[in-house]
Amino acid sequence: MKGSLTVIGFFLLGVLLGYIHCLPEGMLGNDLTSWILYALMFQVGISIGCDKKLKEILHSITPKLLLVPLATIGGTLAFSALAACFLSQWSVWNCLAVGSGFAYYSLSSLLITELLTPKAGPALAAELGTIALMANIMREIMALLLAPLLVRYFGKLAPICAGGATTMDTTLPVITQYAGKELVFVALFHGILVDLSVPFFVSLFCAF
Repeated sequence: MKGSLTVIGFFLLGVLLGYIHCLPEGMLGNDLTSWILYALMFQVGISIGCDKKLKEILHSITPKLLLVPLATIGGTLAFSALAACFLSQWSVWNCLAVGSGFAYYSLSSLLITELLTPKAGPALAAELGTIALMANIMREIMALLLAPLLVRYFGKLAPICAGGATTMDTTLPVITQYAGKELVFVALFHGILVDLSVPFFVSLFCAF
């Protein structure tokens, strides 16, 4: 929760600085965005590789375990496509790109902005990047706040699917608390797999 509020704070600060033109022109180019994106991807790789439980997760993987991240990805994309029916200003591919952030707001918003700028223009790209940021932050916050209700009404796997890519870090404590310690490895494996799928799906849907 605190991390999400910090991200929102930095986002609003960036909007303010851009609005009053306090930043040098060189900081507003695509090159800086690309390097930030590369650094973020590098950090993701480090965080996964340094996880002390990674070996245990790899040894405990079974084909049945893959159904959880597949359900998360499939369900999210299905409802994102459904949302496009009610949001006529954005195409189904735009909605799928936003939804395929799977709560990984920092990476998905940067990717969407970077990939859509050449083909859709900076205005639409920035708009969808902002929507991706807010939508995926809201998904993480809802997973954190609604975890006990999700477990009660939909079962122990529900908060894992709701948490998306965050189940390997920020939402793991609440999942452990309400779903049980026996699902820690499921949550970690789910988070790693969904996390790795974000660049692939966002890039795929931004290409259309």
